[in-house]
Amino acid sequence: MSPSTGRLRPATSILAGVVDGLLEASVFGSFSRIGYACRSRIGRWDELPRLEGKVIVVTGASSGIGRAVALELARLGADLWLVGRDEQRLEAAQRTAIACRGGGRVMTATVDLVDPDAVGSFARRLSGSENRLDGLVHNAGALFTDYRTALDGTELTLATHVLAPFRLSYLLAPLLRHAPSSVIVTVSSGGMYTQRFDLDQLELTAGTYRGVTAYARAKRAQVVLAHEWARRWSADGVVSYAMHPGWVETPGLATNLPSFARLGPLLRSPEQGADTVVWLAADGPRHQAVTATTSLATRERCGGIWLDRHRRHEYYLPTTYRRPADRCREGKALWAWCFERTTRDSRSPRV
Repeated sequence: MSPSTGRLRPATSILAGVVDGLLEASVFGSFSRIGYACRSRIGRWDELPRLEGKVIVVTGASSGIGRAVALELARLGADLWLVGRDEQRLEAAQRTAIACRGGGRVMTATVDLVDPDAVGSFARRLSGSENRLDGLVHNAGALFTDYRTALDGTELTLATHVLAPFRLSYLLAPLLRHAPSSVIVTVSSGGMYTQRFDLDQLELTAGTYRGVTAYARAKRAQVVLAHEWARRWSADGVVSYAMHPGWVETPGLATNLPSFARLGPLLRSPEQGADTVVWLAADGPRHQAVTATTSLATRERCGGIWLDRHRRHEYYLPTTYRRPADRCREGKALWAWCFERTTRDSRSPRV
């Protein structure tokens, strides 16, 4: 790496690209701790920038990846709003974040994100306290083994991973637009690769419910929604990214996917799973677009789904592939569906 520019020398860059490609092709190597270790070392990732003065909301911040994201953002000096359902765990995360001594403010908000009234109350509280929002990290989620519904009757997996982020983003959109440049980061899952997006098949019923399938379909829908935010709001200075953290050792994984939990030391730590979330929240890709010599090609890297600080393919299986025209149409349809489910007035969705 050149000490004057912080960029990789050509030979190192080629090696990093070859290793990254081999890991990506293997899937196992890419998603496991091996992928993170190889990419971060050979790629010689830059230190993350300081984030003083940036206001960022992190959902699901009381444990797992969300907590790791919050602690790293706190270390970098951001002003944080930690959102979760468990007040005691949120307060514990807040104390640890303050102990990081990054210098930023750390606030908590106990919110059940599938409760429209609770989300509306939080949005009003945030709007009354902040004049802008620089980052919004959608991390909250869960895999439910049994069929459940939210208060409005929507299957709970879908309500948690799709409708809740849509509602929160929609309500916080004015604050996002008030920032000079703002970022939405959606934490998806590698499980989404197994499912094709189909709005008509998105919500499972009690008779067809299977937790892993519902989770994977919702995670695929999150990527579709992330693209739609980018398409609609980029002109307002709002960038939207989706990412998946690989296979991370979390309490939810051990409970709901014991077969993956048996991978043990090959699983990533929450901190490793959180790295790309924080990098995206710091708007790493857009910063690269400004500084890279091949500006046009690099600017096109904004958006998409990311793993280990690199944009990844969105389709591995031919049966899940969607043509660009289909993706655009499906994004609009998902937006309209979410809008109808989450708003109570008669306004039309903004195109």
